[in-house]
Amino acid sequence: MKVGEAQKLYRAQRAAIIDRRRKLVKKKEELDKKIKTTFDSEKREVYTNEAATLELSIGALNEKFDENQEVLDRLTQQYASVFNAEASRQQKDAMEDAAVEMGKIMEVARRIGKGARVPANDEKKVMDYSMELYMAAKNLAMLNKMNKKKKEEYDSLWGDEEEKKEYDPEGKAENAETSVEAPEDLGTLGTLPIV
Repeated sequence: MKVGEAQKLYRAQRAAIIDRRRKLVKKKEELDKKIKTTFDSEKREVYTNEAATLELSIGALNEKFDENQEVLDRLTQQYASVFNAEASRQQKDAMEDAAVEMGKIMEVARRIGKGARVPANDEKKVMDYSMELYMAAKNLAMLNKMNKKKKEEYDSLWGDEEEKKEYDPEGKAENAETSVEAPEDLGTLGTLPIV
């Protein structure tokens, strides 16, 4: 089962538990009022027994709620772990791409400084990155121009731009597999009265 699916099931079960508990508490409050206002001892005993049964049912629902919450907490931790891992991978890839880009810019600046011919696109990338670096490379090229006879010529370092990678930490986290089983149906809670 996927984490996202399990979270939805357990949240739905929690909502059902809360709803059932609310109904039982209301019914118990009504019985408590009847116990206080009834003078017939037989009816009071019946109401007291029903109230005790409801109290046990409410306790069982509270336990079920706690179990449900523990599972939801584990699922949330698993979701967060997968989400954070995917986000970290995205950041790592972005940093790697930035480092490669920086290396290309520095290489083009070096080539410009040597006085070599580089594609206009590559020059523009150096300019866009840092006008100071570009001007320093051009000034160095002027100095080197006096000593060189033939200019070297280079192809673009960027060539065809690579496709960008797609990241989806939330989708990755929701679709991660979990060992958590689907929650049991509330109808199987045994002797709990269904309101």
